[in-house]
Amino acid sequence: QADPGGLTFAQDRLGINVHGNVDSHIDALAHIMYRKTLYNGVPADAVTSRGAQELSIEVARDGIAGRGVLLDIPRLRGVPWLEPGDLVTGGELTAAAESQQVSVGPGDLLFVRTGHRRRRNEFGPWDAAKLRAGLHPAALEFIAERKVAVLGSDSNSDTAPSVAEGVETPVHVLAINALGLHLLDYLQFEDLVPLCEAAGRWSFFCVIAPLRLPQGTGSPVNPIAVL
Repeated sequence: QADPGGLTFAQDRLGINVHGNVDSHIDALAHIMYRKTLYNGVPADAVTSRGAQELSIEVARDGIAGRGVLLDIPRLRGVPWLEPGDLVTGGELTAAAESQQVSVGPGDLLFVRTGHRRRRNEFGPWDAAKLRAGLHPAALEFIAERKVAVLGSDSNSDTAPSVAEGVETPVHVLAINALGLHLLDYLQFEDLVPLCEAAGRWSFFCVIAPLRLPQGTGSPVNPIAVL
């Protein structure tokens, strides 16, 4: 309430779960620890309650820019979206690239559409932590062979429930912990798809600008595609 006799400030306080199952975000390399190590053998204790002392999102403080490629798996299958729990194989990534007449190569920022956002818009939210479409872990061979720089999805790249016994998010482990890729989860492709279709191409200039969080394990993010 404003002070009728003096100065009053209006203030805000914002809080966010960066790694939730709704908000678009980028994962730092400090996000995934597997068998007590981070990417490149960095000890897991580099991440403490005070944040990541190594491999934080700070490494991307000046942003990520490059050639973006969108592979549309529902388009390949002739459906509006993949049902929660569906798996995208490496063969489908290859087939989508061939169908869309687009190449995927070293340094590309690769985005894989499952239709998660469209389904959510049509039916409303569900517990995506327990049931969602994503990549089969073996599809990471496609990613590794083509030496892409970043992997993103309108889901979170991992299928739920997991198909890897004892590992809840095998794609995150393989991409972040083994390959050293930043992952982008829960992106929005529904405005981009018709533009790509109209332009007749599925590659574009892409800019990703994380917040400058010196010890953050990730950041909210709003990637921009420029066709």
